[in-house]
Amino acid sequence: MLKNLISAAAMILLASSVSAQSDATLFTVKGNPVTAAEFKYIYSKTNQDKADFSEKSLREYLELYTNFKLKVQKARDMRLDTIASLNSELEGYKKQLAKSYLEDKEVTEKLIREAYDRMLTDVDVSHILVNCDRNRPATDTLRAFNRAKDWSKMIIKGASFDKMAQDSSEDKSAKENRGNLGFITAMLPDGYYEVEKAIYSAKVGDLLGPVRSNNGYHLLRVNATRPARGEIEVNQILIRKGDSDEKNALKKMRADSAYNELVAAGQWDAICQKYSEDKTTSAKSGYIGFFGINRYQKVFEDAAFNLQKDGDYSKPVETTLGWHIIQRKSHRPIATFDQLKRGLSERIKRDSRSETAKQAIINRIKKDGSFLEDKKVLAAWTARQADSVFHTFKWKPDPAKPQDVLFSYGQDKRYTVADFEEYCQRSGRDRMRGAGYPVVETINKLYKTWSDETAMSFEETQLERKYPEFKSLMREYEEGILLFEALKQNVWDRANNDTLGLQKYFDQELKMKYKWDERARVSIYTLKTDDPKVLAKVRALAAKKPAADVIKKFNKKGKPEVLTVMEKLYEKGRSKDLGELWKGGDMTVAKSDTTTKTASFYKIEQIVPPTPKALVEARGYAVADYQDFLEKKWIQDLRKEYPVVLDEAVLKTLVKQ
Repeated sequence: MLKNLISAAAMILLASSVSAQSDATLFTVKGNPVTAAEFKYIYSKTNQDKADFSEKSLREYLELYTNFKLKVQKARDMRLDTIASLNSELEGYKKQLAKSYLEDKEVTEKLIREAYDRMLTDVDVSHILVNCDRNRPATDTLRAFNRAKDWSKMIIKGASFDKMAQDSSEDKSAKENRGNLGFITAMLPDGYYEVEKAIYSAKVGDLLGPVRSNNGYHLLRVNATRPARGEIEVNQILIRKGDSDEKNALKKMRADSAYNELVAAGQWDAICQKYSEDKTTSAKSGYIGFFGINRYQKVFEDAAFNLQKDGDYSKPVETTLGWHIIQRKSHRPIATFDQLKRGLSERIKRDSRSETAKQAIINRIKKDGSFLEDKKVLAAWTARQADSVFHTFKWKPDPAKPQDVLFSYGQDKRYTVADFEEYCQRSGRDRMRGAGYPVVETINKLYKTWSDETAMSFEETQLERKYPEFKSLMREYEEGILLFEALKQNVWDRANNDTLGLQKYFDQELKMKYKWDERARVSIYTLKTDDPKVLAKVRALAAKKPAADVIKKFNKKGKPEVLTVMEKLYEKGRSKDLGELWKGGDMTVAKSDTTTKTASFYKIEQIVPPTPKALVEARGYAVADYQDFLEKKWIQDLRKEYPVVLDEAVLKTLVKQ
C-alpha cells in the first residue's frame, strides 16, 4: 500500500509539473504573456513532421513567433480590434467554427449508419391514412389520432386492412391500390422518419400505428422485404399504344415482330432504330440511363431488374404507355458506407431527423450547464395572456420588464420573463401565425424554440473554456485578421503608394539587381499584299537599308499604303518568332496569308547588350522587395518600442534534443 501511495503521489507531482510547464510564460510582449503551451501548439502545427524540438529549430521559430506577436501587439495599440468589419468577420468565423462543436457527433454518426443500413433493404408497405397537418390545433390532432386508433382496433378484431384502406383511407390512391405503396426504401422524405423507423423495425405481417408523419396518422402493414435492388441501366425499344383496340392489336404484333427479329439476328441497335417509337432515344440505342425503384411503373421496373446479365433483354412488357423491350446495360448495387457517408450526412442535416441529434446536444448542454427551470413561472405568465391579444400585433412586452427567472445555467446566467417577452416580440410572425390555436400551444412552441436557441447560444460562450483547440483556433484567426490589417496599413499600402520612397530605395538598393538579358531590336514588316514579286523586292531592300528607307520606297504619297513596320525588343530565349536567329541583319522566312492577302517577316536590326531595368520595367519585383525592407524596418522599430522578455529556463524545458 505504501508503494502504491508513493507511486500515486509521484504521478500527481508529475501531472502538476507538466501542467505548470504548459502554463509557464515563455516570453512576454509589452508585459502580455505567451505560454509555453501556446508556443508548443503553434510550433507543432506549423512544422508538423519537421517539429523535432531541437534547440536550433525552437529558437528559429521563436524568432518568427515573437515577430508575429510584436505585430499583433501593434495592431491592438492601433485599435484595429475595434474595426466593425473585422469584428464582424471574426464573429462569422466563430459561428462557422462553432457548428462542429454544437452537434452531437455520436448521434449524427448513428443516424448516418442507421439510414445506410436501411437502404440495404426494400420494404413492401401498405397504409391507411388519416389526414392531419402538423400545424393543426392539438384538439384536431387528438381527434385524428383517436380515429386512427379506432380503425386499428377494428383490424385487430378481424376487419380487412385492404378493404378498410380502400373504403376509408384519406390517401386518394387507396381507392385503386387498396393502400399498397409497393416497395419503398430509406431515406423516406422529410417528415416521414417515424414511418421509416416503424416499418424497418417491424416483421412481415405486423400491424403498426398510429404513426405520425407530416400528413397525418398512418396505420401500416409490412407485406414483404427483399435485398435492395440498387440501380439498373437500360436501353428500350418502345412501341406506343394506339387509340383503339384494333390499332393496339397491330401495335402488339409490331412489338412481337421486333422481339422475334432480336431473337433471330441479335442486332439491337439496328432493330431499335427500325422499330422504336421513342424518337428521343431510338438514335442512341434506346438508352434511358440508370434508375432505381419507384421511378417507373411496377411491371417495367420488375422486368428490368429481373434481367440477370448485361446484354439480356426482355419479352415485350405492356405499360400504360405501350410495349417495351428492355435491354440491361449494367447493374449498380448500393454503394459502400464510406462512399455514401458524406452524401447521407448532408441529407440528414437537411432532414428533420437531425432534430434528434440537436436535442441530444441540447440535453447535454443543459446537463453540463447545471440547467434549472421553473415551469410554474411560465404557467403563471401564460395564464395572463389573452388569446385575442397575444396572437395580434397589439401585444407588447410588459414595460416593467418582469425579472421572474424562467430558467438558469449555473449561478450566473439567468433568463427571465422579460427576456422571453422580448423574444416573443421579435418572433411576431410565428406568434401571429398561431391565431385560431389555443394561446398555450403557441406559447409552448415559442418557448421551446427560444429555450433551444438559448441553449446553443449559451454553449457558444463556453466553447473556449471547454475546448482548448477551439480557443487556440479562435486566437489564431483573430490575430491573423489583426496581422493582415496591420501589414496592409504599415507595409503593403505604403509600398504601393509611397512613390518617392520606392524610387529612392530602388536607386540605392535595386538598380543593378534587375537586368535585361541580351535583347534584339527587331523590325516587323507587314505587307498589305501577298504578291511574291513585291515581297521579294521589299526583303531585298530591307536587307540593305533601314526600315525608314524601305517605307519611303514603297509607300507613295497619294496612294494606298503598301507597307507597315513596327519595332519591338525581344529578350534572348523569349521569342518563338525569331527561332534560332540572333544576329544583326538576320531575317526570318516570310509568311503569307491568303485569307487576308498579307505577308510578313522579321528583321533583327541590332543586338542590345544586357542593361539594368528601370523602375517602371521592374516595378512588381521592386514593390515586393520594398515591402520586405519596410517589414524588416518595422520589426526593428517594434522591438525598440515593445520590450520582449524571454524565460530561457522555460525554453529549455521544450528542448527534446
